[in-house]
Amino acid sequence: MNDPYPSSKPADRPRSLLERLSDFISPEPDSRAELLEVLQDAHARNLIDADSLSMIEGVFQVSELTARDIMVPRGQMDTVNIADAPESFIPFMRQTAHSRFPVYEGSRDNIIGILLAKDLLRYYTDEHFDLRETLRPAVFIPESKRLNILLRDFRINRNHIAMVVDEYGGVAGLVTIEDVLEQIVGDIEDEFDLDEDHDNILQLPDGSWRVHGLTEIEQFNETFGTQFSDHDVDTVGGLLSNHLGHVPHRGEVVTLPPIRFEVLRADARQAHLLLVRREAPSTPSEVDGA
Repeated sequence: MNDPYPSSKPADRPRSLLERLSDFISPEPDSRAELLEVLQDAHARNLIDADSLSMIEGVFQVSELTARDIMVPRGQMDTVNIADAPESFIPFMRQTAHSRFPVYEGSRDNIIGILLAKDLLRYYTDEHFDLRETLRPAVFIPESKRLNILLRDFRINRNHIAMVVDEYGGVAGLVTIEDVLEQIVGDIEDEFDLDEDHDNILQLPDGSWRVHGLTEIEQFNETFGTQFSDHDVDTVGGLLSNHLGHVPHRGEVVTLPPIRFEVLRADARQAHLLLVRREAPSTPSEVDGA
């Protein structure tokens, strides 16, 4: 029996991009995967650029990740002890170059507040400066908190850092608003980052070096007189990932004699910025324990 209302288009003709996008404007799209497929098709047709596609994919990823997935682990946190005098930890704060520091009393499980680096200016002008009174309240979140919800809370409460606690109430790590945003837009550079086009390797006043993760191993070897192999990988960040068997985490320290690497910036894909120091060779007396 013939259809009295034949379709106006051949059944085997593929749907146009406009038709497929129109389907997803409806209240009930079929799936997130199909939506991403449409967006990737739009990128292939030059309707959206690669950066826009990457950000949209990052938004979807954020809704699937939790604080546990991106937090700085407890052992890698840069913290301040309330019992220490400011003159003892200010050089440490300058070296790490963070803007906010968790402050603990007794142990790292007892975070009593957040110290903003700018608030320490009062230490130089107020003879009655009290560190405890300077602290901002600390925000605590569970490891399972979704990043999209966390980002909304950061925005609404105008907060930039949260302490992540485990099921027993112990501090498991910390997460910042920058950590969440980097899942969407990629690594966020600041005034302490390198110009990757000109400053792949930069010597610091204290004798250490800041090295971009994408620095080629050949250039690194020429600068430091090392002989690291570039047979399997091309970059210094790749060298560390290959050695560890995973992408280095921020704060992770790796020693490949005679070089000590500390990861300053990293995301889930690669190490972006490294602090490099040359280790002094051991003397015979040191080896013998003399």
